[in-house]
Amino acid sequence: MTGRSDGDGAVVSGRPGGVGVRERALRSEAAVPDVPARPARRRGRGDWYAYLFIGPSLFGVVAFLLLPVAVVLGLSFFHWELLSAPEFAGLDNYRALAGDGEVWHSLWVTVLYVLLCIPLQTVLALTLALLLNQRVKGVRIFRSLFVVPWMATPIVLGLVWNWIFDPRDGALNSALALVGITGPDWLSDPAWALPAVALVNVWQHTGYTMLFFLAGLQGIPQELYDAASTDGASPAQRFWRITLPLLNPTMFFVMVTNLIGAFQVFDTVFVMTDGGPSGSTEVLNFRIFQTAFKQFDFGYASTLSMLLFAVILVVTLAQVRFFGKRTTYDLS
Repeated sequence: MTGRSDGDGAVVSGRPGGVGVRERALRSEAAVPDVPARPARRRGRGDWYAYLFIGPSLFGVVAFLLLPVAVVLGLSFFHWELLSAPEFAGLDNYRALAGDGEVWHSLWVTVLYVLLCIPLQTVLALTLALLLNQRVKGVRIFRSLFVVPWMATPIVLGLVWNWIFDPRDGALNSALALVGITGPDWLSDPAWALPAVALVNVWQHTGYTMLFFLAGLQGIPQELYDAASTDGASPAQRFWRITLPLLNPTMFFVMVTNLIGAFQVFDTVFVMTDGGPSGSTEVLNFRIFQTAFKQFDFGYASTLSMLLFAVILVVTLAQVRFFGKRTTYDLS
């Protein structure tokens, strides 16, 4: 028997006692039992499992990052010479900081050091990554060799480079003498000491930075380059229009971490120049060390540490703001 349509357009069986489509759908929905919501107690237990797994990392962040920052911030409001009881000083340390020309000189030296290191290191690392991203025989060996300097301790590197920069018997001046150039007294000349220390930092960390750029390059789909080549794009155009924009996440990470590390430089300066000559390499971190462990003024050293913390924080936030609108993470 043929069916008919009811007023809402649903087909109803023409047989006596037949069940229409709508009725069958309603019965099917009614037959599906409601899934009970997970009890709040069980949800809480699952949350505790999550906290259990992140607990070790969370403990490390609190114990070795947040707590030291809070302690240093508190000490910056005290006079404390280690052997005597701390004495509350209020804002006296910050007032002294505002008029301390030597501290601002150290901050300026730190900024110069960062400007000498980071641009050169970044350009060299990106260039090496582009070269070592090629599929040629033995490329993995070269990748490993460029990372070896980063694995050495800064103290050992400082001692080795002290010999390289030696004005009389050093390898660098001896090599320059072969081409008729008289090398300067690298670590004793105020004009050359800071660039020499910055060169050591660049030499040590370029290979490590190259690894991140190499990983970023290998994450760019080859299809984009193939399509650009088909459209007639030159290698330079492919670099500026594809490679560099898609490396923004890597560039963001590299710039943030390298800038933080450069602002905190200490051991290379301590071994190679001890802040000299004439304070030309006395970076802010070295002055903090001098104030705390030679002058035993831990309150004022904490104030200088907060200054360094504030500078790094401002620079990092500026980078976050700059890269935030220029970074693409999804290539799909």
